[in-house]
Amino acid sequence: MFKYDVIVVGAGHAGCEAAMACSKSGAKTLLATLNLDNIALMPCNPAIGGPAKSCLVREIDALGGIMGIAADATYMQLKMLNSSKGPAVRALRAQSDKKEYMRFVRNLLEKEQNLSLKQCCVTELITENDKVKGFRDEFGQEYFAPCIILTTGTSLEARIWVGLKYLEFGRLGEASAKGLSPCLKSLGFTIGRLKTGTPARVDGRTINFDEMTIQPGDEDPSFFSFLPNRPVKEQYPCWLTRTTNKTHEIIRANLDKSPMYSGLIHGRGPRYCPSIEDKVVRFAHNPSHHIFIEPEGKNTYEMYVGGFSTSLPADVQIQMLQSLPGLENVHVMKPAYAVEYDYMPAIQLNHTLMTKKIKGLFCAGQINGTSGYEEAAAQGLLAGLNAIKYLQNKEMLTLSRESSYLGTLVDDLVTKDIDEPYRMLTSRSEYRLLLRQDNADERLTKIGYEAGLISKERYDNFLNKQKIIENEIIRLQNEKISPSDKVNEILSKYGEHIDRGLKLAELLKRPNISYKILQEADESTASQHLSREMYEQIEIKIKYEGYIKRQLEQVNMSDKLEKIRIPSDIDYSAINHISIETRDKLSKIRPLTLGQASRIGGVKPADISVLMVMIESHNIK
Repeated sequence: MFKYDVIVVGAGHAGCEAAMACSKSGAKTLLATLNLDNIALMPCNPAIGGPAKSCLVREIDALGGIMGIAADATYMQLKMLNSSKGPAVRALRAQSDKKEYMRFVRNLLEKEQNLSLKQCCVTELITENDKVKGFRDEFGQEYFAPCIILTTGTSLEARIWVGLKYLEFGRLGEASAKGLSPCLKSLGFTIGRLKTGTPARVDGRTINFDEMTIQPGDEDPSFFSFLPNRPVKEQYPCWLTRTTNKTHEIIRANLDKSPMYSGLIHGRGPRYCPSIEDKVVRFAHNPSHHIFIEPEGKNTYEMYVGGFSTSLPADVQIQMLQSLPGLENVHVMKPAYAVEYDYMPAIQLNHTLMTKKIKGLFCAGQINGTSGYEEAAAQGLLAGLNAIKYLQNKEMLTLSRESSYLGTLVDDLVTKDIDEPYRMLTSRSEYRLLLRQDNADERLTKIGYEAGLISKERYDNFLNKQKIIENEIIRLQNEKISPSDKVNEILSKYGEHIDRGLKLAELLKRPNISYKILQEADESTASQHLSREMYEQIEIKIKYEGYIKRQLEQVNMSDKLEKIRIPSDIDYSAINHISIETRDKLSKIRPLTLGQASRIGGVKPADISVLMVMIESHNIK
């Protein structure tokens, strides 16, 4: 008999984070996956980060996860997106070496003494009295644990489509996972169907890069992990080309060969990452679309064609690709494909990511209806942390919307009927000025430390950093700069002038003035030897002080609803003063607080007011 404390099913980004969190916490952990050679695989773009997603990676790092560390160790290019815009939308993105990233993560896993790896297909869960007990694999072997985390990605009953033909694969070259999906249905779970896709891979030796626009990385790169001494390495460029009229003509002429447009694919695809045929049809007024050519690794000629996802036939794909400037003679190494797979709508989970029906059973990643490596990894880490707390019979961790993008992600998943792959966007957070990538450590490091995933040394370094930032803000708010000729000569270079003594913080609030300029103009500021991470946070806190205060007031107002708990045994069907639609939604999702109830789609403010009055007057049962 094989006995463990925790079993993690699936070794994608969610599974790796979950397994590491459980193992580092001292739990005897099994990581079971279809193919051990595909641990931490990036089946789509080998890239980490981007808008909103970079914030998730920084949050993972602050909590003690591994994605940020792995991305920093294996990058080919680092680039800060939206750097000229406000801090809420700035986003770090890394183009990673795919194979190196996989090796790095697997090496971390194999070093864990409490962690075992197993290649198998989980076909059935073993349960008893509404608690999970273990699983059976395709050979009938049984593995037991009081806690199981499902991180199955796109593998459940999956098939990939190239044109009107399909293969029983979850990813190109990897078998579909059979059996677990029917088992979940038999346990009373609702199962849905989603679709996603990935572009072709091409041979870089057959590309004419002279016809494209080079996209270099940042000369002075930022990093994902808050750890010091991150590696500064040679960077590799990406390239930009565009679709042409010929590309669009080829696509329109072959839409009848698309499984999406012929009705063969029933799963709904990601609205925010459409296929190229979808772009051409939906945005017919647009004469051209950006296409990015990005390297898959330092030691391969294989290139990723970003923005060119499709499920059209392989011969049509070649025509389409060869219609792009620079790709006229391109050799296609791997065709693009769409993958259709089963998922479990996350309204069947609590905010802890444990299922409501089966105790000890957690779900994380694409099985919950999300898309993206970062969304998956963040959920996997939370599921791992809560699996340990469940084993220890301690209160499990729930993250609020105002605490993190991860909290926003989970809250959206478990309170809304989501019927398309969910992607994290800055617009999904009403508190995005508070939830910036630069302050993720400030928000979450204490939680990671208390969970045992952040070392004492790292936590002490974090506390020291926060103290330095706090002291420097106080100094800037109290010390003045005088209007000397030398000072104004420096400020004039940046379109500024002062004719009276000003607090340094007042000067820093001016749009044209940065902390680096302040160091030029003021000797006492120049003597402060702060890291870029420190002075950027100081600058943001001072420049956006008014906006931040306003968002904190918003948080305090919404906090009132979050503190009003709804009785767990409430019978919504017996409440006649709220609409039938609201009764149905609340009965299905069963929110824990009025705050959660207010965010459920279809629940009206008037219904929340009724519930509040009834709870406060004890008329609710």
